[in-house]
Amino acid sequence: MKTNVINSIREEIFPIDEVTENCHASTVLPLEDGTVVAAWFGGTKEGNDDVKIYVSVRENGEWAKPYPIHVDGKELPHWNPVLYLRKDGSICLYFKYGKPITKWRTYSCVSRDGGRFFTKPEELVPGEKEGARGPVKNKQIHLSNGTVLAPTSTESKYFPWKCFTDISEDDGRTYKRSKFVPGVRKNGKGVKMIQPTLWEDSTGVHMLIRSNAGKIYKSDSTDFGMTWCKAYETPYPNPNSGIDLVKLKDNTVVLCMNPVGADWGNRAPLVLMRSFDGGNTFEEFFKLEDIKGDYEFSYPAITAVGKTLHITYTHERKTIIYWQVEIE
Repeated sequence: MKTNVINSIREEIFPIDEVTENCHASTVLPLEDGTVVAAWFGGTKEGNDDVKIYVSVRENGEWAKPYPIHVDGKELPHWNPVLYLRKDGSICLYFKYGKPITKWRTYSCVSRDGGRFFTKPEELVPGEKEGARGPVKNKQIHLSNGTVLAPTSTESKYFPWKCFTDISEDDGRTYKRSKFVPGVRKNGKGVKMIQPTLWEDSTGVHMLIRSNAGKIYKSDSTDFGMTWCKAYETPYPNPNSGIDLVKLKDNTVVLCMNPVGADWGNRAPLVLMRSFDGGNTFEEFFKLEDIKGDYEFSYPAITAVGKTLHITYTHERKTIIYWQVEIE
């Protein structure tokens, strides 16, 4: 089957170098009233102590001036925000805080005015000793059993580069963790896997996973994310960079990815792929960034309202790009 693009809009959320010297790892959330909320981290450089979370709201086709969110107290880097719309209409913003990555903690805060103001961030799972909790890069999903499933992973000293999911029965306020996704070896070495992205269909819950093995990996669950099968390789390349996907109401799946296969390969170009068979096979239908080589168009976030895709991603660490892509 073929995917037709009906209309597309591309925007810079802010001009290059206007907000911070460096930015990365965006998240996007369209709302029922037509506004769109986006967040990312920014500062002098990823991992520096001045890196904070920034938020901007799009109304009437215009992005508002971004504003910062940060944890009070010791100045430490902030990382990987994820936006989530609760059933009561409030918006929860999750993010990581601390350094090194092995000592990340997850914080969250809430907006009740469409993303224009957020409450003081608080730790999501106080005292957690097994790495960060809650969504690590990609959005949570609502499951058919009424729970919310957060895709997450750890890069801790004790559990290096392993995926799991966090399960919430109270709309993203508290969590219990799943078993780790069983790992796999390739060429005699363990494959490192982080930052999964999720969808559910009639056969269960599925995740596609970033890896260091030059390919996207996949795992499946038949018990709503409590346990996962051994991860297995897909045919789709991955340059050890973030991916994201969304399942549409027609049960097709749209994946945003860099079609480059290498450990720490180039993060360009950036494309949209669509699956008509439940995520088993994907075909490219649109190039968000067509240039190849040593460029960075990375860490996409994608969601949808009907068949209008909302996408953000890092553009050369200098700005965040936003797309609306209407398909049929």
